[in-house]
Amino acid sequence: MDGGPRVPEQRRAGAAAGAIAEPESLRFGVLGPVRAWRGAQPLNTGSPQQRALLAALLLREGRTATAAELIDALWGTEPPSQALAALRTYASRLRKVLDPGVLVSESGGYAVRSLGEGALDLAVAQDLAAQAEKARGAGDLGEAREVLNRALALWDGEPLAGVPGPHADTQRVRLEEWRLQLLETRLDLDLDLGCHAEAVSELTALTAAHPLRERLRELLMLALYRSGRQAEALAVYADTRRLLAEELGVDPRPGLRELQQRILQADPALAEPSTPAAEPAVVPVRPAQLPASVPDFTGRSSFVSELSEVLASASEAEGRVMAVSALAGIGGVGKTTLAVHVAHRARPAFPDGQLYVDLQGAGPRPAEPETVLGSFLRALGTADSAIPDSLEERAALYRSVLDGRRVLVLLDNAKDAAQIRPLLPGTEGCAALVTSRVRMLDLAGAHLVDLDVMSPDEALSLFTKIVGEERVAAEREAALDVVAACGFLPLALRIAASRLAARRTWTVSVLAAKLADERRRLDELQAGDLAVKATFELGYGQLEPAQARAFRLLGLADGPDMSLAAASAVLDLPPEDTEDLLESLVDTSLLESAAPGRYRFHDLVRLYARACAERDEQPPSERAEAMSRLLDFYLASATRVYAIERPGDRTVDHLETTRRAAQEFVDDARALDWLHAEAACILACVQQSLAAPTLRRAVDLLLASKDLAESGASALRYEAATRAARDAAAELGDAFAEGRARTTLAQVLGHGGRFEEAGVETARAIELGRSTNDPWTCGNAHNEQGIVANCLNRRTVSEIHLREAIKAFRADGNRPGEASALCNLSRVLVSLDRVPTAIDLVREGIAIYDELGLTFRLANARYALGIALRHGGRNDEALDELTAALETFAVNRQRLWEGTTHFRIAQVHLSAGRPARAAQHAEQALTTGYIGGEWMRANILTLLGRSLENLGQTDRARACWRDALTVYEGAGSPEADELRRLLHSVAVL
Repeated sequence: MDGGPRVPEQRRAGAAAGAIAEPESLRFGVLGPVRAWRGAQPLNTGSPQQRALLAALLLREGRTATAAELIDALWGTEPPSQALAALRTYASRLRKVLDPGVLVSESGGYAVRSLGEGALDLAVAQDLAAQAEKARGAGDLGEAREVLNRALALWDGEPLAGVPGPHADTQRVRLEEWRLQLLETRLDLDLDLGCHAEAVSELTALTAAHPLRERLRELLMLALYRSGRQAEALAVYADTRRLLAEELGVDPRPGLRELQQRILQADPALAEPSTPAAEPAVVPVRPAQLPASVPDFTGRSSFVSELSEVLASASEAEGRVMAVSALAGIGGVGKTTLAVHVAHRARPAFPDGQLYVDLQGAGPRPAEPETVLGSFLRALGTADSAIPDSLEERAALYRSVLDGRRVLVLLDNAKDAAQIRPLLPGTEGCAALVTSRVRMLDLAGAHLVDLDVMSPDEALSLFTKIVGEERVAAEREAALDVVAACGFLPLALRIAASRLAARRTWTVSVLAAKLADERRRLDELQAGDLAVKATFELGYGQLEPAQARAFRLLGLADGPDMSLAAASAVLDLPPEDTEDLLESLVDTSLLESAAPGRYRFHDLVRLYARACAERDEQPPSERAEAMSRLLDFYLASATRVYAIERPGDRTVDHLETTRRAAQEFVDDARALDWLHAEAACILACVQQSLAAPTLRRAVDLLLASKDLAESGASALRYEAATRAARDAAAELGDAFAEGRARTTLAQVLGHGGRFEEAGVETARAIELGRSTNDPWTCGNAHNEQGIVANCLNRRTVSEIHLREAIKAFRADGNRPGEASALCNLSRVLVSLDRVPTAIDLVREGIAIYDELGLTFRLANARYALGIALRHGGRNDEALDELTAALETFAVNRQRLWEGTTHFRIAQVHLSAGRPARAAQHAEQALTTGYIGGEWMRANILTLLGRSLENLGQTDRARACWRDALTVYEGAGSPEADELRRLLHSVAVL
């Protein structure tokens, strides 16, 4: 970072590094066109030669330049005859523009003086570079990276752009070289911080722009290797060696050759950052996720010692396998409390962090291991873009991230061994604590602990700590009766004691008498859930009628939690009354406050609440009514979001009517935020509402919340709910609902690249739509069938269905639907070489979207127009349209569409003969995600390979094509033939 010029006279003593000039002061820029400003007002710096004079003086660091030196700088060895007069004229003109005393005459020459701090962008960049170097030396890599980005952002194109003269030429080369040095340093920091996947795209473009710069090639090889793309990394080396031999007649430098050998040997050290992180920034991240330990933890001393010894052995013995301890016992026996307590005691033995997750194993929908792994990887500092999709890949990356670290993992409330196996660390030094209601006999190598109820002495001690020594001592016999009635079950003891502690007017005898009434509690000796229910019966029996009703009805919903607005719908009460009830239930520990305005049950409490609802709710129909109100609330709110996002879309007019008011949104952005925040609850409600009375509303809720599928974040859960809705409709013989469910499912399948399966769904949906005369299904099923057929290269079939869709949408007055089908048809006509007609069609669709103000859907249309324009050879126009579409997709958080648009932009750049830019956008598509699943990934890899081939990187191109060919062959895609030809042509060369 020392290579940049400094301008010390232009900084005030004692001013902060990298500061920006004060408002209204003079500022100058040389890291781009030579410019000057007074405050925000640009100044006229005159002709190119006049700007060359200003640049030469600014780069003299405040020192005086003689007239001869300046003439040589501006004109070199062949100055004009009136060079000195011209120089004086330029200086005179600059004085009139600049502040007095800035440009001074001295000793027959000139100098620029008296500038404020931050007045020259070059000086600011140099200070920032020094600041970054200092931060890196201190180990604060994140700060160093951020500061370097600020320095690099000061460049605005080519330095000294448009300035003539030999001096400017020399300085341009030096400043560009310095920029590349800073960029290489920042990219090195990117890799040290684990951002290798993101760096690949930028490095691909840079190596294309600077093919002989070996350091960039080295960084690209390392980034590809750390992204799991070993073959491409080795191909980069092969391309580099061939290029250096052809262009310079030399071999790669030793560092590059050594890196190739380390990649070939799969050197484990390559997976780690080369520069260790030091305080104050810790890289990688050190998670500390353990819940708080209860202050009144009681007893269990033998278990605490036993488990602590196992955990200590994991951290002390070199070469010992990773330790696993699994606690089993009935619900409410204190497994989580004990595990958290032991984990906190063991924290010093695991300095690299502690991970925690509630696996919801006792609930109807246990946590998916891949979801948990995604959360863990993010907690350990892995970027979202670097987290793979499949369970196996996530588990492998998770074990790699933990390798060499001492981390404790607490897996709470597991369903079975199969759920937790992918979540276990794979190396010594780490340990896992597991709690579950079942004994994990099939968990190889685990230290199993069966946790029973507390001893009578421990139970009485816990009760006394909560209630108070004085009250228990005064009524010891009654206290013994209470702990016995609780079955010595810790959760039951805590609930009973907390109730008594909160009611100062009660005596212990009053509580004991209540517990003696067996009608108020179940026999705790019974097996399974009954023993757990006996514990909760105590708290439930003490509730006021309104509280009890809320407890019963709120427990009916399957979602992971519930918002206050949703709870108001379930209870059919105003939000203020609902909040009072829910907060009172939180006080009883029967409900938890997950976050402000959100509430959740412990999974066992939820089961108990449902049992109470089945037993106590009168009339029994109130249970169904409560769930119907919740479904109404979600449908009304999702419909409002849909209408906000798609004004004028007739879909909302075809949805089932609701009797509940929708969620209020203060602005459009909050509406989309609400939809994504409620995704899990909405989809759980759909799956609970697939009986005949509510089926159609459940299916319509899927239609209204389709953004959940298009964003990619909830696509898997959305697909599962849609499949369940389709199956339920078919079983019930509801052709109307089945047609809509199949159409929606086809859309999801199409996004995932499963076109054959999607085609089966749309074909049946078309029949159902026709038989039920449902305008929504008729239009959308034909539209989706047209999209699917086009992706399967069945152009004629696609055109027929899309024209049917246009006809159906027009008959329904659905202008946005018509525009969508027009744009889709344009893409078909492009493939049939009817480009002018295709462009006309998509412009017709754009006109409709413009008229309706549909910003988001307009992005889809501009995307289609970009495709058509590219095929018509109008690359610049195509790029404009696709870039505008990309910006809109980004604002609307449609990551899959973002990635797909990057792919289309890459196609345009390749068509226009810009392979480096094409490769860069193809890499961004791979990193961001895309519509079309593995099929689209293969398309992107094919394009990336073509771009790399044009850049002379044939080995890496071949690696991309081989990956794509594997996908195409696995899917039986016709594109496989083209890939084989490409690979053969390269092999022949």
